[in-house]
Amino acid sequence: MTTKFFLLSFSLLITAAAGAGGRWQVLQKSIGVSAMHMQLLRNDRVIMFDRTNFGKSNLSLPRGICRRNPNDTALKVDCTAHSVEYDVASNSFRPLMLFTDSWCSSGSVSPNGSLVQTGGWKDGQIRVRLFEPCSTCDWVEIESALTHPRWYATNHILPDGRIIIVGGRAQPNFEFFPKIKEGEGSITVPFLDETKDAVEDNLYPFVFLNVDGNLFIYANNRAILLNYVTGETVKTYPTIPGGDPRSYPSTGSAVLLPLKVQNGTAEEAQVLVCGGAPLGSYNKALNKGIFLDALNTCARMTITDPNPRWTLETMPGPRVMADMTLLPDGNVLIINGASQGSAGWDLGRGPVLNPVLYKTENPAGSRFETMNPTSIPRMYHSTAALLRDGRVLVGGSNPHKGYEFSSVLFPTELSVEAFYPEYLNPEFSDVRPTVRAPKSQQVVGYGQKVQIEFSISGKLAAQSLFASMICPSFSTHSFSMNQRSLLLPIDNVVSARNLTFQAQLTMPSDPNLAPSSYYLLFVVHQYIPSEATWIRIA
Repeated sequence: MTTKFFLLSFSLLITAAAGAGGRWQVLQKSIGVSAMHMQLLRNDRVIMFDRTNFGKSNLSLPRGICRRNPNDTALKVDCTAHSVEYDVASNSFRPLMLFTDSWCSSGSVSPNGSLVQTGGWKDGQIRVRLFEPCSTCDWVEIESALTHPRWYATNHILPDGRIIIVGGRAQPNFEFFPKIKEGEGSITVPFLDETKDAVEDNLYPFVFLNVDGNLFIYANNRAILLNYVTGETVKTYPTIPGGDPRSYPSTGSAVLLPLKVQNGTAEEAQVLVCGGAPLGSYNKALNKGIFLDALNTCARMTITDPNPRWTLETMPGPRVMADMTLLPDGNVLIINGASQGSAGWDLGRGPVLNPVLYKTENPAGSRFETMNPTSIPRMYHSTAALLRDGRVLVGGSNPHKGYEFSSVLFPTELSVEAFYPEYLNPEFSDVRPTVRAPKSQQVVGYGQKVQIEFSISGKLAAQSLFASMICPSFSTHSFSMNQRSLLLPIDNVVSARNLTFQAQLTMPSDPNLAPSSYYLLFVVHQYIPSEATWIRIA
Protein backbone atom coordinates (compact mmCIF):
# COMPACT_ATOMS: atom_id res chain seq x y z
CA MET A 1 0.00 0.00 0.00
CA THR A 2 1.36 3.39 -1.01
CA THR A 3 -0.41 6.67 -0.35
CA LYS A 4 0.07 10.38 0.10
CA PHE A 5 -2.01 12.52 2.42
CA PHE A 6 -3.16 15.84 1.00
CA LEU A 7 -3.85 18.64 3.48
CA LEU A 8 -6.83 19.79 1.43
CA SER A 9 -8.79 16.94 3.01
CA PHE A 10 -8.55 18.55 6.45
CA SER A 11 -12.02 20.10 6.37
CA LEU A 12 -13.63 16.77 5.52
CA LEU A 13 -12.06 14.81 8.35
CA ILE A 14 -11.51 17.21 11.23
CA THR A 15 -14.63 16.12 13.13
CA ALA A 16 -13.80 12.42 13.07
CA ALA A 17 -12.56 12.38 16.66
CA ALA A 18 -14.04 15.67 17.85
CA GLY A 19 -16.63 16.12 20.55
CA ALA A 20 -17.28 17.82 23.85
CA GLY A 21 -15.32 16.33 26.67
CA GLY A 22 -11.79 16.08 27.84
CA ARG A 23 -10.87 15.41 31.45
CA TRP A 24 -8.70 16.85 34.18
CA GLN A 25 -6.20 15.41 36.64
CA VAL A 26 -4.45 17.23 39.46
CA LEU A 27 -0.81 16.13 39.27
CA GLN A 28 0.58 17.99 42.27
CA LYS A 29 -1.47 19.82 44.91
CA SER A 30 1.53 22.06 45.48
CA ILE A 31 4.91 22.48 43.85
CA GLY A 32 5.65 25.30 46.31
CA VAL A 33 5.98 27.91 43.54
CA SER A 34 3.30 29.57 41.44
CA ALA A 35 4.03 28.88 37.78
CA MET A 36 4.07 32.38 36.25
CA HIS A 37 6.43 31.13 33.53
CA MET A 38 6.60 27.65 31.96
CA GLN A 39 8.78 25.90 29.34
CA LEU A 40 8.96 22.23 28.27
CA LEU A 41 12.51 21.08 27.45
CA ARG A 42 13.78 18.20 25.30
CA ASN A 43 14.30 15.92 28.33
CA ASP A 44 10.55 15.99 29.10
CA ARG A 45 11.06 18.27 32.06
CA VAL A 46 9.24 21.53 32.50
CA ILE A 47 10.90 24.59 33.99
CA MET A 48 8.46 26.71 36.00
CA PHE A 49 9.21 29.88 37.91
CA ASP A 50 7.76 32.96 39.54
CA ARG A 51 9.39 36.19 40.71
CA THR A 52 11.96 36.55 43.51
CA ASN A 53 11.10 39.88 45.16
CA PHE A 54 7.85 39.10 46.98
CA GLY A 55 9.18 37.18 49.98
CA LYS A 56 9.23 33.47 50.71
CA SER A 57 7.74 30.79 48.51
CA ASN A 58 6.40 27.51 49.90
CA LEU A 59 9.41 25.45 48.81
CA SER A 60 12.79 25.41 50.55
CA LEU A 61 16.06 25.33 48.69
CA PRO A 62 17.98 22.07 49.26
CA ARG A 63 20.81 21.39 51.71
CA GLY A 64 20.30 24.61 53.65
CA ILE A 65 21.21 26.78 50.66
CA CYS A 66 20.01 30.38 50.82
CA ARG A 67 19.92 33.14 48.24
CA ARG A 68 21.84 36.14 49.54
CA ASN A 69 21.02 39.09 47.33
CA PRO A 70 21.54 42.60 48.76
CA ASN A 71 19.54 44.05 45.85
CA ASP A 72 16.37 42.11 46.59
CA THR A 73 13.50 44.42 47.56
CA ALA A 74 11.80 41.88 49.86
CA LEU A 75 14.34 39.54 51.47
CA LYS A 76 18.11 39.98 51.44
CA VAL A 77 18.50 36.38 52.61
CA ASP A 78 15.93 33.97 51.20
CA CYS A 79 16.15 30.22 51.75
CA THR A 80 13.19 29.37 49.52
CA ALA A 81 13.07 28.47 45.82
CA HIS A 82 11.30 30.53 43.18
CA SER A 83 11.78 28.05 40.36
CA VAL A 84 11.25 24.30 39.96
CA GLU A 85 12.03 21.60 37.43
CA TYR A 86 9.02 19.33 36.96
CA ASP A 87 9.72 15.80 35.72
CA VAL A 88 6.75 14.71 33.60
CA ALA A 89 7.57 10.99 33.65
CA SER A 90 7.90 10.65 37.43
CA ASN A 91 5.45 13.43 38.34
CA SER A 92 8.06 14.88 40.67
CA PHE A 93 9.83 18.21 41.01
CA ARG A 94 13.01 19.70 42.43
CA PRO A 95 13.80 23.27 43.54
CA LEU A 96 16.08 25.49 41.46
CA MET A 97 18.13 28.54 42.43
CA LEU A 98 16.96 31.70 40.68
CA PHE A 99 19.08 34.64 41.85
CA THR A 100 17.80 37.84 40.22
CA ASP A 101 14.21 38.91 39.76
CA SER A 102 12.50 37.24 36.79
CA TRP A 103 9.15 38.97 37.30
CA CYS A 104 7.26 39.38 33.97
CA SER A 105 10.22 38.25 31.90
CA SER A 106 10.48 36.41 28.59
CA GLY A 107 12.16 33.35 27.14
CA SER A 108 12.99 31.07 24.25
CA VAL A 109 14.81 27.80 23.59
CA SER A 110 18.06 28.04 21.65
CA PRO A 111 18.91 25.67 18.77
CA ASN A 112 20.93 23.46 21.15
CA GLY A 113 17.93 23.00 23.44
CA SER A 114 18.95 25.34 26.26
CA LEU A 115 16.37 27.67 27.78
CA VAL A 116 17.39 31.31 27.28
CA GLN A 117 15.49 33.49 29.70
CA THR A 118 15.70 37.27 29.49
CA GLY A 119 14.99 40.33 31.58
CA GLY A 120 12.66 40.87 34.49
CA TRP A 121 12.43 43.54 37.17
CA LYS A 122 14.97 45.57 39.21
CA ASP A 123 18.22 43.57 39.39
CA GLY A 124 16.99 41.20 36.68
CA GLN A 125 16.19 43.73 33.95
CA ILE A 126 19.32 43.29 31.83
CA ARG A 127 20.14 39.71 32.84
CA VAL A 128 20.08 36.62 30.69
CA ARG A 129 19.55 33.31 32.49
CA LEU A 130 20.44 29.98 30.92
CA PHE A 131 19.19 26.52 31.82
CA GLU A 132 20.65 23.37 30.28
CA PRO A 133 18.31 20.36 30.11
CA CYS A 134 19.90 17.91 32.53
CA SER A 135 18.69 16.30 35.75
CA THR A 136 21.26 18.07 37.95
CA CYS A 137 21.57 21.41 36.17
CA ASP A 138 20.56 24.75 37.63
CA TRP A 139 20.21 28.33 36.43
CA VAL A 140 23.31 30.17 35.21
CA GLU A 141 23.00 33.96 35.04
CA ILE A 142 24.86 36.35 32.75
CA GLU A 143 25.21 39.89 34.05
CA SER A 144 24.57 42.89 31.77
CA ALA A 145 23.81 40.64 28.80
CA LEU A 146 21.06 42.91 27.45
CA THR A 147 21.46 46.40 26.02
CA HIS A 148 18.20 47.69 27.54
CA PRO A 149 16.00 46.75 30.50
CA ARG A 150 13.43 44.20 29.35
CA TRP A 151 10.24 43.99 31.41
CA TYR A 152 7.10 42.60 29.68
CA ALA A 153 9.06 41.90 26.47
CA THR A 154 8.51 39.09 23.95
CA ASN A 155 11.10 36.67 22.56
CA HIS A 156 11.25 34.70 19.33
CA ILE A 157 13.88 32.41 17.84
CA LEU A 158 15.06 33.53 14.39
CA PRO A 159 16.05 31.57 11.28
CA ASP A 160 19.74 32.15 12.04
CA GLY A 161 19.38 30.68 15.53
CA ARG A 162 19.62 33.95 17.43
CA ILE A 163 16.84 35.16 19.70
CA ILE A 164 15.15 38.50 19.21
CA ILE A 165 13.79 40.33 22.28
CA VAL A 166 11.02 42.74 21.30
CA GLY A 167 9.75 45.69 23.31
CA GLY A 168 9.00 45.81 27.00
CA ARG A 169 8.04 48.70 29.25
CA ALA A 170 9.50 51.99 27.94
CA GLN A 171 11.45 50.13 25.27
CA PRO A 172 10.13 50.76 21.71
CA ASN A 173 12.95 48.71 20.22
CA PHE A 174 14.40 45.23 19.91
CA GLU A 175 17.76 43.54 20.38
CA PHE A 176 19.32 40.13 19.85
CA PHE A 177 20.90 37.43 21.96
CA PRO A 178 23.62 36.42 21.56
CA LYS A 179 25.28 39.54 20.18
CA ILE A 180 27.21 38.92 16.98
CA LYS A 181 29.63 41.77 17.55
CA GLU A 182 30.88 43.79 20.49
CA GLY A 183 28.79 46.84 21.25
CA GLU A 184 25.80 45.65 19.22
CA GLY A 185 22.82 47.68 20.35
CA SER A 186 19.11 47.86 19.68
CA ILE A 187 16.95 48.92 16.73
CA THR A 188 14.07 51.34 17.29
CA VAL A 189 10.57 50.36 16.14
CA PRO A 190 8.32 53.47 16.01
CA PHE A 191 5.26 51.17 15.94
CA LEU A 192 5.96 50.13 19.55
CA ASP A 193 5.90 53.77 20.61
CA GLU A 194 2.82 54.61 18.57
CA THR A 195 0.81 51.76 20.08
CA LYS A 196 1.58 52.72 23.68
CA ASP A 197 -1.29 54.34 25.58
CA ALA A 198 -1.85 55.42 29.19
CA VAL A 199 -1.74 51.81 30.42
CA GLU A 200 0.79 50.61 27.84
CA ASP A 201 -1.43 48.13 26.01
CA ASN A 202 1.52 47.19 23.82
CA LEU A 203 3.35 45.13 26.46
CA TYR A 204 4.03 41.45 25.73
CA PRO A 205 3.32 42.01 22.02
CA PHE A 206 2.30 38.98 19.98
CA VAL A 207 5.28 38.10 17.76
CA PHE A 208 5.37 35.42 15.03
CA LEU A 209 7.91 34.53 12.38
CA ASN A 210 6.15 34.73 9.02
CA VAL A 211 6.95 32.27 6.23
CA ASP A 212 8.78 35.02 4.33
CA GLY A 213 11.25 35.55 7.19
CA ASN A 214 9.74 38.80 8.48
CA LEU A 215 8.14 39.22 11.91
CA PHE A 216 4.42 39.72 12.42
CA ILE A 217 4.00 41.95 15.51
CA TYR A 218 0.64 42.71 17.13
CA ALA A 219 0.50 45.37 19.87
CA ASN A 220 -2.52 47.09 21.44
CA ASN A 221 -5.01 46.93 18.54
CA ARG A 222 -2.65 47.11 15.57
CA ALA A 223 -0.27 44.88 13.65
CA ILE A 224 2.69 45.22 11.30
CA LEU A 225 5.11 43.03 9.38
CA LEU A 226 8.66 43.95 10.36
CA ASN A 227 11.94 43.36 8.59
CA TYR A 228 14.08 42.82 11.69
CA VAL A 229 17.31 43.08 9.69
CA THR A 230 16.65 46.68 8.61
CA GLY A 231 14.06 47.67 11.21
CA GLU A 232 11.67 48.70 8.43
CA THR A 233 7.93 48.08 8.42
CA VAL A 234 7.15 45.91 5.40
CA LYS A 235 3.36 45.95 5.78
CA THR A 236 0.75 47.59 8.00
CA TYR A 237 -2.29 45.44 8.70
CA PRO A 238 -5.86 46.64 9.25
CA THR A 239 -7.24 47.03 12.77
CA ILE A 240 -9.49 44.29 14.14
CA PRO A 241 -13.12 45.47 13.85
CA GLY A 242 -14.15 47.22 17.07
CA GLY A 243 -10.67 48.58 17.71
CA ASP A 244 -10.34 47.23 21.26
CA PRO A 245 -6.86 46.43 22.63
CA ARG A 246 -5.87 42.79 22.90
CA SER A 247 -2.36 42.79 24.38
CA TYR A 248 -1.25 43.30 27.99
CA PRO A 249 -2.95 44.44 30.21
CA SER A 250 -6.04 44.06 28.00
CA THR A 251 -4.77 40.54 27.75
CA GLY A 252 -6.05 38.39 24.96
CA SER A 253 -3.97 35.65 23.39
CA ALA A 254 -2.82 34.71 19.90
CA VAL A 255 -1.38 31.86 17.84
CA LEU A 256 0.12 31.40 14.43
CA LEU A 257 -2.19 28.71 13.08
CA PRO A 258 -0.57 25.46 11.89
CA LEU A 259 1.48 25.88 8.72
CA LYS A 260 0.50 23.40 6.02
CA VAL A 261 3.72 22.18 4.47
CA GLN A 262 3.80 20.55 1.03
CA ASN A 263 7.06 19.42 -0.55
CA GLY A 264 8.96 21.21 2.18
CA THR A 265 7.33 24.62 1.66
CA ALA A 266 4.37 26.64 2.92
CA GLU A 267 3.09 29.76 1.22
CA GLU A 268 0.28 30.75 3.58
CA ALA A 269 0.25 31.84 7.22
CA GLN A 270 -2.74 32.72 9.37
CA VAL A 271 -2.92 34.39 12.79
CA LEU A 272 -5.73 33.93 15.32
CA VAL A 273 -6.24 36.49 18.12
CA CYS A 274 -8.82 35.65 20.81
CA GLY A 275 -10.33 37.51 23.74
CA GLY A 276 -8.97 40.55 25.52
CA ALA A 277 -10.61 43.45 27.31
CA PRO A 278 -12.54 46.47 26.02
CA LEU A 279 -10.83 49.84 25.93
CA GLY A 280 -10.77 51.30 29.44
CA SER A 281 -11.18 48.00 31.31
CA TYR A 282 -7.89 48.28 33.17
CA ASN A 283 -8.53 51.79 34.50
CA LYS A 284 -12.13 51.05 35.47
CA ALA A 285 -11.12 47.92 37.38
CA LEU A 286 -8.15 49.61 39.05
CA ASN A 287 -9.67 52.98 39.93
CA LYS A 288 -13.40 52.33 40.23
CA GLY A 289 -13.78 48.63 40.98
CA ILE A 290 -15.87 48.21 37.83
CA PHE A 291 -15.17 44.96 36.00
CA LEU A 292 -16.29 45.12 32.38
CA ASP A 293 -17.13 41.99 30.45
CA ALA A 294 -14.14 40.71 28.49
CA LEU A 295 -14.20 40.47 24.71
CA ASN A 296 -15.97 37.40 23.34
CA THR A 297 -14.50 37.45 19.84
CA CYS A 298 -11.64 35.88 17.96
CA ALA A 299 -10.16 37.52 14.88
CA ARG A 300 -8.48 35.50 12.14
CA MET A 301 -6.40 36.79 9.24
CA THR A 302 -4.23 35.35 6.48
CA ILE A 303 -1.19 37.54 6.99
CA THR A 304 0.37 36.47 3.68
CA ASP A 305 -2.56 37.74 1.59
CA PRO A 306 -1.85 40.77 -0.61
CA ASN A 307 -4.95 42.46 0.82
CA PRO A 308 -5.44 40.87 4.27
CA ARG A 309 -8.61 41.35 6.31
CA TRP A 310 -9.61 40.21 9.79
CA THR A 311 -12.62 37.90 10.09
CA LEU A 312 -14.46 38.00 13.43
CA GLU A 313 -15.85 34.91 15.16
CA THR A 314 -17.79 34.72 18.43
CA MET A 315 -16.52 32.50 21.24
CA PRO A 316 -18.90 30.67 23.59
CA GLY A 317 -18.25 33.43 26.16
CA PRO A 318 -16.03 36.39 27.02
CA ARG A 319 -12.42 35.70 28.02
CA VAL A 320 -9.44 37.72 29.22
CA MET A 321 -6.06 36.29 30.35
CA ALA A 322 -6.61 33.02 28.46
CA ASP A 323 -3.84 30.78 27.13
CA MET A 324 -3.93 29.33 23.62
CA THR A 325 -2.19 26.01 22.99
CA LEU A 326 -1.63 24.39 19.59
CA LEU A 327 -2.64 20.72 19.70
CA PRO A 328 -1.12 17.95 17.57
CA ASP A 329 -4.42 17.29 15.77
CA GLY A 330 -4.25 20.77 14.22
CA ASN A 331 -6.75 22.39 16.58
CA VAL A 332 -6.28 25.11 19.22
CA LEU A 333 -7.12 24.85 22.91
CA ILE A 334 -8.26 28.07 24.62
CA ILE A 335 -7.81 27.60 28.36
CA ASN A 336 -7.56 29.54 31.67
CA GLY A 337 -8.64 33.13 32.23
CA ALA A 338 -11.54 35.27 33.42
CA SER A 339 -14.75 36.64 31.95
CA GLN A 340 -14.46 40.16 33.38
CA GLY A 341 -11.83 42.78 34.14
CA SER A 342 -8.24 42.93 33.04
CA ALA A 343 -4.75 41.66 33.76
CA GLY A 344 -3.13 43.13 36.86
CA TRP A 345 -3.25 42.59 40.61
CA ASP A 346 -6.80 41.52 41.60
CA LEU A 347 -8.32 43.08 38.48
CA GLY A 348 -9.99 39.95 37.07
CA ARG A 349 -13.38 38.47 37.96
CA GLY A 350 -15.50 35.54 36.85
CA PRO A 351 -13.02 32.68 36.29
CA VAL A 352 -13.69 30.70 33.12
CA LEU A 353 -13.31 27.05 34.07
CA ASN A 354 -14.24 25.43 30.75
CA PRO A 355 -11.59 25.17 28.05
CA VAL A 356 -12.78 25.77 24.50
CA LEU A 357 -11.60 23.82 21.48
CA TYR A 358 -11.15 25.86 18.31
CA LYS A 359 -11.39 23.60 15.25
CA THR A 360 -9.21 25.35 12.74
CA GLU A 361 -10.57 23.73 9.58
CA ASN A 362 -14.28 23.70 10.36
CA PRO A 363 -16.47 26.27 8.59
CA ALA A 364 -16.86 29.64 10.31
CA GLY A 365 -19.74 29.43 12.77
CA SER A 366 -18.95 25.85 13.81
CA ARG A 367 -15.39 26.09 15.08
CA PHE A 368 -15.88 26.35 18.87
CA GLU A 369 -16.61 23.49 21.23
CA THR A 370 -16.79 23.82 25.01
CA MET A 371 -14.85 21.23 27.01
CA ASN A 372 -15.33 19.85 30.52
CA PRO A 373 -14.38 22.28 33.31
CA THR A 374 -11.62 22.28 35.85
CA SER A 375 -12.40 23.07 39.48
CA ILE A 376 -9.41 25.40 39.88
CA PRO A 377 -9.64 29.06 38.80
CA ARG A 378 -6.60 30.06 36.76
CA MET A 379 -6.52 33.83 36.73
CA TYR A 380 -3.66 36.31 36.46
CA HIS A 381 -0.22 34.69 36.05
CA SER A 382 -1.41 31.26 34.92
CA THR A 383 0.27 29.16 32.21
CA ALA A 384 -0.26 26.18 29.89
CA ALA A 385 2.06 23.96 27.81
CA LEU A 386 1.65 20.97 25.51
CA LEU A 387 3.44 17.80 26.68
CA ARG A 388 4.97 15.05 24.55
CA ASP A 389 2.12 12.66 25.41
CA GLY A 390 -0.52 15.11 24.13
CA ARG A 391 -1.72 16.37 27.50
CA VAL A 392 -1.76 20.07 28.31
CA LEU A 393 0.04 20.99 31.54
CA VAL A 394 -1.62 23.85 33.43
CA GLY A 395 -0.27 25.78 36.40
CA GLY A 396 0.01 29.13 38.11
CA SER A 397 -2.49 31.84 39.05
CA ASN A 398 -1.48 34.47 41.55
CA PRO A 399 -3.39 37.76 41.29
CA HIS A 400 -1.61 39.15 44.36
CA LYS A 401 1.65 40.92 45.11
CA GLY A 402 2.67 38.07 47.39
CA TYR A 403 1.50 34.56 48.15
CA GLU A 404 -2.01 34.85 49.63
CA PHE A 405 -3.99 31.77 50.63
CA SER A 406 -6.84 33.10 52.79
CA SER A 407 -9.19 36.07 52.98
CA VAL A 408 -8.84 36.75 49.26
CA LEU A 409 -11.22 36.13 46.38
CA PHE A 410 -8.73 34.04 44.37
CA PRO A 411 -6.01 32.45 46.53
CA THR A 412 -2.52 31.93 45.14
CA GLU A 413 -2.47 28.64 43.26
CA LEU A 414 0.53 26.33 43.69
CA SER A 415 -1.03 23.25 42.09
CA VAL A 416 -0.23 21.70 38.72
CA GLU A 417 -2.86 19.83 36.72
CA ALA A 418 -3.21 18.27 33.28
CA PHE A 419 -6.00 18.57 30.76
CA TYR A 420 -6.54 15.46 28.63
CA PRO A 421 -8.07 16.39 25.27
CA GLU A 422 -10.63 13.93 24.00
CA TYR A 423 -8.15 12.43 21.54
CA LEU A 424 -6.55 10.73 24.59
CA ASN A 425 -9.75 8.82 25.43
CA PRO A 426 -9.31 5.02 25.67
CA GLU A 427 -11.84 4.33 22.91
CA PHE A 428 -9.36 5.68 20.37
CA SER A 429 -6.57 3.28 21.34
CA ASP A 430 -7.01 1.10 18.23
CA VAL A 431 -6.37 4.04 15.87
CA ARG A 432 -3.66 5.74 17.95
CA PRO A 433 -0.22 5.36 16.34
CA THR A 434 2.93 4.38 18.21
CA VAL A 435 6.07 5.95 16.74
CA ARG A 436 9.08 3.64 16.49
CA ALA A 437 11.30 5.83 14.30
CA PRO A 438 12.85 8.33 14.15
CA LYS A 439 14.40 7.73 17.54
CA SER A 440 14.28 10.47 20.16
CA GLN A 441 16.69 13.38 19.65
CA GLN A 442 17.43 12.48 16.01
CA VAL A 443 18.90 15.38 14.05
CA VAL A 444 17.29 16.05 10.66
CA GLY A 445 18.22 18.48 7.91
CA TYR A 446 16.20 21.03 5.99
CA GLY A 447 14.42 19.42 3.05
CA GLN A 448 15.60 15.97 4.17
CA LYS A 449 13.41 12.96 3.50
CA VAL A 450 13.10 11.25 6.87
CA GLN A 451 12.11 7.63 7.26
CA ILE A 452 9.45 7.03 9.88
CA GLU A 453 8.03 3.85 11.34
CA PHE A 454 4.84 3.52 13.36
CA SER A 455 2.34 0.87 14.41
CA ILE A 456 -1.45 0.89 14.77
CA SER A 457 -3.43 -1.88 16.43
CA GLY A 458 -6.51 -1.31 14.25
CA LYS A 459 -7.02 -0.76 10.54
CA LEU A 460 -4.99 1.98 8.90
CA ALA A 461 -7.00 4.75 7.21
CA ALA A 462 -4.17 6.15 5.13
CA GLN A 463 -6.15 9.07 3.74
CA SER A 464 -6.34 10.59 7.25
CA LEU A 465 -2.68 10.23 8.14
CA PHE A 466 -0.29 13.14 8.63
CA ALA A 467 2.50 14.36 10.89
CA SER A 468 2.47 17.31 13.25
CA MET A 469 5.69 19.03 14.20
CA ILE A 470 5.37 21.41 17.16
CA CYS A 471 7.94 23.73 18.70
CA PRO A 472 7.31 23.90 22.49
CA SER A 473 6.60 27.38 23.77
CA PHE A 474 7.61 29.68 26.59
CA SER A 475 4.28 30.41 28.27
CA THR A 476 3.67 33.51 30.39
CA HIS A 477 1.00 36.20 30.70
CA SER A 478 -1.38 34.48 28.27
CA PHE A 479 1.06 34.30 25.38
CA SER A 480 3.12 31.31 24.29
CA MET A 481 6.32 32.63 22.74
CA ASN A 482 7.89 30.61 19.88
CA GLN A 483 4.88 28.29 19.70
CA ARG A 484 4.78 26.86 16.18
CA SER A 485 3.04 23.97 14.44
CA LEU A 486 3.74 22.49 11.02
CA LEU A 487 1.51 19.88 9.41
CA LEU A 488 3.40 17.53 7.09
CA PRO A 489 2.07 14.95 4.62
CA ILE A 490 3.17 11.35 5.15
CA ASP A 491 4.30 9.79 1.86
CA ASN A 492 4.94 6.29 0.56
CA VAL A 493 3.28 4.34 3.35
CA VAL A 494 4.06 0.63 3.12
CA SER A 495 3.07 -2.22 5.40
CA ALA A 496 6.10 -3.73 7.09
CA ARG A 497 5.06 -6.36 9.65
CA ASN A 498 2.59 -6.96 12.48
CA LEU A 499 0.56 -3.77 11.93
CA THR A 500 3.75 -1.75 11.60
CA PHE A 501 4.15 0.69 8.73
CA GLN A 502 7.06 2.52 7.19
CA ALA A 503 6.74 5.87 5.45
CA GLN A 504 8.53 9.07 4.59
CA LEU A 505 8.37 12.72 5.68
CA THR A 506 9.86 15.65 3.83
CA MET A 507 11.21 18.13 6.34
CA PRO A 508 10.59 21.88 5.91
CA SER A 509 13.14 23.20 3.44
CA ASP A 510 13.55 26.63 4.98
CA PRO A 511 14.43 27.89 8.49
CA ASN A 512 11.83 30.62 7.93
CA LEU A 513 9.27 27.83 8.28
CA ALA A 514 11.01 26.00 11.11
CA PRO A 515 13.89 27.76 12.88
CA SER A 516 16.58 25.37 14.07
CA SER A 517 15.41 23.91 17.37
CA TYR A 518 13.93 20.85 19.03
CA TYR A 519 10.41 19.88 17.95
CA LEU A 520 7.80 17.39 19.04
CA LEU A 521 7.01 15.09 16.10
CA PHE A 522 3.59 13.43 16.28
CA VAL A 523 2.09 10.93 13.84
CA VAL A 524 -1.64 11.64 13.62
CA HIS A 525 -4.13 9.03 12.39
CA GLN A 526 -7.84 9.85 12.08
CA TYR A 527 -7.00 12.97 14.14
CA ILE A 528 -5.69 10.84 17.00
CA PRO A 529 -2.04 11.70 17.71
CA SER A 530 0.69 9.37 18.86
CA GLU A 531 3.01 10.26 21.66
CA ALA A 532 5.62 12.48 20.10
CA THR A 533 9.27 11.79 19.55
CA TRP A 534 11.80 14.61 19.90
CA ILE A 535 13.64 15.67 16.74
CA ARG A 536 16.07 18.49 16.13
CA ILE A 537 16.06 20.28 12.81
CA ALA A 538 19.38 21.90 12.03
